[in-house]
Amino acid sequence: MTDKTHILFDLDGTLTDPFIGITRSVQHALACYGIIENDLSRLTPFIGPPLIDSFREIYHFSKEQAKEAVNHYREYFAEKGWCENEVYPGIPKLLKRLQDEKIKLYVATSKPTPFAVKILEHFDLARYFEGIEGATLDNTRIHKTEIMQYLLAQAGITDKGKVVMIGDRKFDIIGAHEVGVECIGVLYGYGSREELVTAKADYIVSSVTELSKLFPQLKAPETNAL
Repeated sequence: MTDKTHILFDLDGTLTDPFIGITRSVQHALACYGIIENDLSRLTPFIGPPLIDSFREIYHFSKEQAKEAVNHYREYFAEKGWCENEVYPGIPKLLKRLQDEKIKLYVATSKPTPFAVKILEHFDLARYFEGIEGATLDNTRIHKTEIMQYLLAQAGITDKGKVVMIGDRKFDIIGAHEVGVECIGVLYGYGSREELVTAKADYIVSSVTELSKLFPQLKAPETNAL
């Protein structure tokens, strides 16, 4: 990984653990349709893919119902869900080290950009990133491939061999391959090893510590002898 100068990070399941916020927001949305789900663990499949796709695939909503359900989801998420979230241990230290190494860092997430920015600012992580791009609130850009293409264009990144994407779900891997960059799959998020292997992740790591070891260590500053 010593040849990489630009790193794209997924947000949910990679930088932060959004379990409570996302699942409670989905729970709220489902309740609007008379669907009561008290076991939040059953809603973890919603972490990662576009929400519209998940409502359609998991609960068989129509396209219009799914769009409406996303609006109900955002009612809770905008008020409480966005901060029912935790930064994975070791992430701030890793981001600072990479930034100190002059590597340019970005976020490419399926979460709407305004929410992503708000979360990263709340946890004091936004300062590490050159750009933060996510889905649009009007659903004109929701899939990871579209988001990554937009980010690369906005950042003016043309040498894709110098870029790597880091994420925890197959959507990150597939998106990275479709835009022509390598991808690291992380197992501390919400994707299984089988999912990441099937999606053909270029590298798979099990922890933030293992992820950190893929990148060069900081050089100790030179000191002048007295």
